[in-house]
Amino acid sequence: MRAAAPTLTPQRRRAVPAVTKLDPPSWWAGSSLNPLRLMITGRNLGGARVTCEAPGVSLGAVKAGPGGRCLFVDLKIAPRAAAGKQALTIITEAGRARADFEILAPVPRRRELPRLSPDDVVYLIMPDRFAQGQPAYVDIPGRPRLLDRSLGRSYHGGNLRGIIDKLGYLKDLGATALWLTPLYANSDRLFDPTYYSKVPFTDYHGYGPVDFYAVDKRLGDMETLRELVDKAHQAGIKIILDQVANHTSPHHPWVADPPTPTWYHGTTEEHLNNPFHYWLLADPYAAPQALRPVMEGWLGNLLPDLNQDDPEVERYLIQNILWWAGVCGFDAWRHDSLNYVPRAFWKKCMAALRREFPTFPNIAEVNSDDPYLVSFFQGGKVGRDGIDIGMDACFDFPLRRAVRNVFLEGKPMSELPAALSRDRLYPDPTMLVTFLGLHDDSRFMGHPKASPEALKLAFAFLMTTRGIPMVYAADEIAMAGGDDPDNRRDFPGGWPGDPRDAFSRAGRTAAEQDVFAHVRKLAALRAELKPLRRGRLVYLASDESFYAYARCAGAAWALIVLNNSDRPREMDFSGVPFRLPAEGAVILDRLGAARARVKAGAVHVAIPPKSAALFACSAR
Repeated sequence: MRAAAPTLTPQRRRAVPAVTKLDPPSWWAGSSLNPLRLMITGRNLGGARVTCEAPGVSLGAVKAGPGGRCLFVDLKIAPRAAAGKQALTIITEAGRARADFEILAPVPRRRELPRLSPDDVVYLIMPDRFAQGQPAYVDIPGRPRLLDRSLGRSYHGGNLRGIIDKLGYLKDLGATALWLTPLYANSDRLFDPTYYSKVPFTDYHGYGPVDFYAVDKRLGDMETLRELVDKAHQAGIKIILDQVANHTSPHHPWVADPPTPTWYHGTTEEHLNNPFHYWLLADPYAAPQALRPVMEGWLGNLLPDLNQDDPEVERYLIQNILWWAGVCGFDAWRHDSLNYVPRAFWKKCMAALRREFPTFPNIAEVNSDDPYLVSFFQGGKVGRDGIDIGMDACFDFPLRRAVRNVFLEGKPMSELPAALSRDRLYPDPTMLVTFLGLHDDSRFMGHPKASPEALKLAFAFLMTTRGIPMVYAADEIAMAGGDDPDNRRDFPGGWPGDPRDAFSRAGRTAAEQDVFAHVRKLAALRAELKPLRRGRLVYLASDESFYAYARCAGAAWALIVLNNSDRPREMDFSGVPFRLPAEGAVILDRLGAARARVKAGAVHVAIPPKSAALFACSAR
């Protein structure tokens, strides 16, 4: 006869362990990262031991966090462990709790599509501002203004289903890769309006995670994300996800209850403010104390700064980066605020990623107009700190600045080749991601001197110079917009009931259609002509108002001429680095506005004002 279970007193019942979260919730057999570090969060976990009876699973020693609210334990998965959910049992003197962990089947080591390269055209999407597909998220009762399209810093309701619905539009435009801003679960609370705005605001942009292992419910769920990746791949489109390792939302549960005493740099009440002196990072004269606010300060005096020098934080973040890559099957990471995270961390992180996914590319955001600083973070060379972080690509902020100086501020066209001349600083300038603007800039067309002609010229340069071109969503329809949040307007037609649909030709104005057709044509020419993607870049000539250069790939070549003047220009180019057609031959301008003829062993070009010309010859 079995003895009756002991009756729990109210005090003892309150001491029974409980599990509220397990990070990571799953992992795959055959991983190069083995053992895995689990973080078990809950209450009354002090003094606990953890067991698992599943075959192929073994557990290491348990390390307790402060106050009995967190446990760390290593879990090892045998290479041939069966896939499925397994139970972990957390045992204390007061009782037991269960946590479910899922063993996944081994994941592919190689991506479905070719590695991100200059063959691609990237398209940047803020999911909350692009399109709303069904089912749409409904705001939480009693939490007004979280979802309000009339407010620039509230959620507007765009989601992953909306992106799926617009894949046809993106394919037609010529996009071959989509960069999505972060998809992590974000806060259900409003921020104090005294920080950035006169009105309360939200984390609609995704850069304030409150759960690193969940998709934000306003955007969809993991199943919808996998569907997006699958359908994008079927269309030949890669997916780039945005990763945040520097900070969390101030509303993250860790802020009030950190898993270790050194999980963050500082506390809400006492922390350093990041002065954004990012130039100090590559300064050979910077003292360690001068670097502390840059590396440990809270961005905007608001976003809690994670301490990657804490071994548990380091392991947590690296595992999280690998987990998303493994469970979603996407194609590349874009790493946010990379320069504010220790380079030693990135070296370990990139090494772990390459062991698990050898062909997986990574792109760094280093938001600086200084090419020396940006090049300091591209992999392929050892920095003054003795570290090569192994980062594949960086965003070319210095070239973005030159583009805006020339086409918006009226600076000499020679600023463009002058900026490109600094490519000697980069291990591989062809892997720089080039752009006219992005979600942290005022829109190109928001500048007081902007015009559709200037935008078309800028796009012609973007699509024909070296690097991986990126288009910010709605720049292809010449959307205007000032500083944040005006630069993050909704795409017209992305929501049911919008007065017009700019995803269709019928819904675009004549000016919008003109720019759209231009961008679409440039993307098609880039896909057609190998020199525009892979050709050697050769400077030919420039002055105040024009710039001419060639792209050469074997016997194939392209000649690009940009005229930023208000008057037509005629010029001759001799000594070009490619074989000319026969004397007197007419060379077709693939953009349609200019004309060129071979004359006396040179290329004679006549080009209208404010226009671009592209002359090309395929290899024979």
